[in-house]
Amino acid sequence: MRFLHTSDLHIGKKLFELSMLEEQKHALEQIYDIALSEKVDAVVIAGDVYDRAVPSVDAVCVLDDFLTSLAEAGISVIMISGNHDCGERVAFADRILERQGLYIAGSYEGQLKDVVLTDEWGQVHFICMPFVKPAVAEAQTSAESVEKMLAGVPMMLSSSTELAISDRYVLVTHYFVTGEQGEEPQLSDSETAVNVGGLDNVPVSLFQSFSYVALGHIHKPQRIGQGNVYYCGSPVKYSFSEALQEKGVNLVEIDGLGSVTVQRRLLSPVHDMRCIRGKLADLMEEARKVIVGIEDYLQVTLTDTEELLDPLGSLRSVYPNVLQIILDKNTAAAETEYESRLTGKRKSTAELFGDFYEMLKGEPLDEVRRRYVEDAAREAENE
Repeated sequence: MRFLHTSDLHIGKKLFELSMLEEQKHALEQIYDIALSEKVDAVVIAGDVYDRAVPSVDAVCVLDDFLTSLAEAGISVIMISGNHDCGERVAFADRILERQGLYIAGSYEGQLKDVVLTDEWGQVHFICMPFVKPAVAEAQTSAESVEKMLAGVPMMLSSSTELAISDRYVLVTHYFVTGEQGEEPQLSDSETAVNVGGLDNVPVSLFQSFSYVALGHIHKPQRIGQGNVYYCGSPVKYSFSEALQEKGVNLVEIDGLGSVTVQRRLLSPVHDMRCIRGKLADLMEEARKVIVGIEDYLQVTLTDTEELLDPLGSLRSVYPNVLQIILDKNTAAAETEYESRLTGKRKSTAELFGDFYEMLKGEPLDEVRRRYVEDAAREAENE
């Protein structure tokens, strides 16, 4: 049995108000091409199909095109909802779609969906466990809810020696899974909904009976623990903390005895994501000398100490896809212990504003501005 493992598509996501649909369509087209070339039996999507519970029309159309292409190619799709999805919307018409080989687990209704595919050795069970808040499973923590949901899977009720050799089990789920010693997975800045170190942690030990565990939720590809428990990562870079990551999908093969091999198949972006740093004039000059990478999505850290006039407009004249500018002098000022200056004696409104001004500008408030601030503060207090 061969299948592709992907997750965290986040179709419809915007980055600094820039739609990522072009990147997402390009990534899905590559996943489709890999599925054809590798002759896989299925494509597994482990949650966060959309970026919002109520996706845009364009986002729905992108997913529809992708799933239709796979169905026409005779490739099964096994898909669950993640914490960004509305399970009921994702699973619309799921019973009808199963006739076309599209299996969707949108919500938990007391029993996990068991999708059974067959190969020359027998059955492979794909146990689909969508993201569920603990209260839905009548539990207090995510670990407890996962344990309760898995308790209803027939495989968990038998020892591995009692299972038929031909029966192999794959779990598809979407949780924050920690290692054998409680090691947490490596995160990216784009995982805004991940709660670390608390009630959402699920120990990897709960999954030891499965041949392979296809995880979603974390955007950096990584293995959890010593078994075949993998986050495949998102197919698209969704933050500048992911700039150095190689995005891709997992190609998984399970033989007749349940032995698993996992290979990475990399995806290429339309526009790569990079972080560059330097003085405005130097970066402008460098851009005029190179061609490759000019249209990448850029985070630019400017090291100039003097005031700059429209640095974003200047940079976009040579780098059209600058998404974020960071002024190094402001960052350095912010790293000072600003709050420590607020301790001790109680400061006036004008003094607090002066500290704030110095933090942002890197220089103290001059006398003229100080008088304006004092007058404004006095007027506001009188009112």
